[in-house]
Order: sequence, then structure tokens, then C-alpha cells
Amino acid sequence: MPFDICVLGLGYIGLPTASIFATKGKRVLGVDVVPAVVDTINHGKIHIEEPDLDVLVRAAVQSGNLRAAGTPQPAGAFIIAVPTPFNTAGDGRKTPDLSYVEAAARSLAPVVAAGNLVILESTSPVGTTERVRDWLADELRRAGSPLDATRDLLFAHCPERILPGQMLRELVSNDRIAGGLTPPAAERARQLYATFCTAEIFATDARTAELAKLTENAFRDVNIAFANELSLVCERTGVDVWELIALANRHPRVKILQPGPGVGGHCIAVDPWFIVDAAPEQARLIRTAREVNDAKPHHVIAQVLEAAGKITGGAGNATGGAGKKVTVAALGLAFKANVDDLRESPAVEIVNELAKHTAAGGEKPLQLLAVEPHIRALPAKLAAGGVELAALENALARADIVLLLVDHAAFRAVQPAALAGKTLIDTRGFWHR
Repeated sequence: MPFDICVLGLGYIGLPTASIFATKGKRVLGVDVVPAVVDTINHGKIHIEEPDLDVLVRAAVQSGNLRAAGTPQPAGAFIIAVPTPFNTAGDGRKTPDLSYVEAAARSLAPVVAAGNLVILESTSPVGTTERVRDWLADELRRAGSPLDATRDLLFAHCPERILPGQMLRELVSNDRIAGGLTPPAAERARQLYATFCTAEIFATDARTAELAKLTENAFRDVNIAFANELSLVCERTGVDVWELIALANRHPRVKILQPGPGVGGHCIAVDPWFIVDAAPEQARLIRTAREVNDAKPHHVIAQVLEAAGKITGGAGNATGGAGKKVTVAALGLAFKANVDDLRESPAVEIVNELAKHTAAGGEKPLQLLAVEPHIRALPAKLAAGGVELAALENALARADIVLLLVDHAAFRAVQPAALAGKTLIDTRGFWHR
């Protein structure tokens, strides 16, 4: 008996989606190419951190409605929720990497049947849903299948709009878009998500749905870039950026966001490049915003090296001081507060670059301590670079420089006495506020 739904990709989007469908009575097969992920989920456990997701997955598995496997099986609907990263060319140009989406689309050829609905949920460049159809059609032709993808199958794009840390609530309560390659596909997709979504679900065409999700994240990126650029202006002019923004926001029609060390996560740091790639001559503001936000981590790195140089008596680059090492406690590695998600995190980039920094003569003048309460082990590149994962109290006791990168709630326990006599670089205005 075919499953009701087959979800390809059991990460931050696919697993919550598969689980919530299963708890609503749908028979769901979750597919992932990582055997450890499949085994973990089949034991009713999770491999990512998200409030209450463990309870939901356990209930879905115990009910018999959720099972995980390494390959797709027949189902009424297929949801593709795999990563869509980007590639960086030698000239710095960033282009979408759709290899995971293509592989997922082609993997459906042996199991699809006439009348099936194929939904692309991964955030993707405009036109990707059409490419999913074409990739699957090509694979069906190669296999000699009588199925015609355009005639016999329905295709739609239904982007998610959920925030890590609040996924389960926002899956249910946020409005959604169902963009079909045809009106019947959009309507079938709308009906499917109405299984659990209590908000409005708007039907449109696939290209509009694709660009809508990209637009939402590009809008946020541009606004963050304004705040980040403003922080640089304030540093140059000797103005407190946090006070400035608080005062400017007293205007009834002004709402400036807070600056930070950069922009991370799989959405805001990635999606605007998809628009730039599709229309480079028209997306000039969007590209500039991306460049402003991508440059912010390098500014933070320069701040740390300058502070370290002052401690060692060097020339503002941590190279002096008769071999003395400066200990830097980097608080936070996640891309945002109170999650374990390190994807595209500016904090990871900053710590990694600081760990690679060498002084004259090839010596490393910095000892990096990373404090991240939401992970159990460092990313491989940080561990290989000599970064030490430390507890908060231990790191603060050893630090010469305290570098606040993520405003985790756990850091609110830090008392002023723990920071006394240390150089503080607060990229979030955490303690200022």
C-alpha cells in the first residue's frame, strides 16, 4: 500500500513537516541519504535541536504513521525538502547549487504514478519547479516509462516560512503559498497543507511562489545591511549605535533593526544570491546588501586583532609582546540566538579566521575558546584549527578578550564582575541593552 506522503530530506524543514503530517493521520515515509539519520528517526529520536520536536517525532513513530528509509517508495504526494546551497566562483560570483534537488527529483522516477503530486519545498531560484518536472521527465524517458511528467503528474512549490526555535508553532500558524505549474497542482497542494495549517494558504503559480520566498528573505537582508552599515558609520564618527537606533526608532514610521557580526542561516545569507543570479543587472541593491553583510565578519576580525595587539604591545595586529598568547572567549557559534544551527553562521566564520591567523614568524598569537551551549562538539574545521569548546564560566575566567557573537539567553547569567579587566567586544549590543 503506497504511503500518503514521501518527504525527501529529513533536516530542519523535512523532519518537522513529515512528523506533523504523520501526527495528523497521514502515512508518511521520510527519506534521507544519511543512514544514521534514518536509524535515529526510526528509533523515535531526533538528530537536530528544536523545542518539542523530539516529542512530536516520538509520537509519530510510535503511532506507526512515520517511518524513515534511504530511498523513496510509492506515495500519493512527494515533498522535496533538501538543501539548496550556492557555489562561489573565482570572481566571487555566487550561483545556486541545485544538485541535491536534481538528485531528489530523479530518484522519484522508479516510484511515481499517474496523478501523483510533487512538491518542491526547498527554497529555490525562480524556475526550479519547472526544472524538477524536466529532470523527472528526463529520468522517466531514460527508464522507458510510459508516464509523461507534464501530462500525468502535478508539480508545485510550497515554501516554508518558519523560524528555528519556533518551527512547530509556525508550521501550523503561518500563512503559506501554494504555487503550482498548473492551477490544479496549486489546489492539490493547498488541500494537502490544509491538513495541519490553520492559517491562510494562497494559491498562485510556481514562479511567483519561488520569488515570494526569495523576496521575503532579501527584504530582511537589505534591512539588516542598513543596520550593519550604520554601525560602521557610528564607529567612524564616535556615536553609540545602540543609543542612536533606539532614538531613531522613536519616530513613528522608522523601525531600524539591530546590527550584528554578519548574517547567517540557510535562508537570509543564501536566498538573495538566487535573485542576483537570475537578474544581476536589476538586483543591484540586493547584491550590495549581501556584500555589506558578508563584509561585517571581517570587520569584527579586525577589531579582535586590534584589541589583541594592544594587549601584547604589538602594532594593532596581535604580533607583538614577546610571544604572549591572547586568549579570546568567543561566545556563540550558531547563526542566531538559542538554536544549534551553525549553517552559514558568521560566528563560525569569525572564529575560524581568527584561529587561522598567524603572527610574524608563523606563530599563532591567539588561543580561541568557543562557548556554544547548544552543541556537543565543534565543527571539524574549528577543532582542526585548535579551537577549544569551553564552558562559559571557564572561558570567561581564562579570557583576555570576550567576544560576544550570539545573544543566547544562557549568556544573560554573566555578571559584570566576570567581565572586569577584560576587553569586551559586544557585536550584538547584548550587555549594552
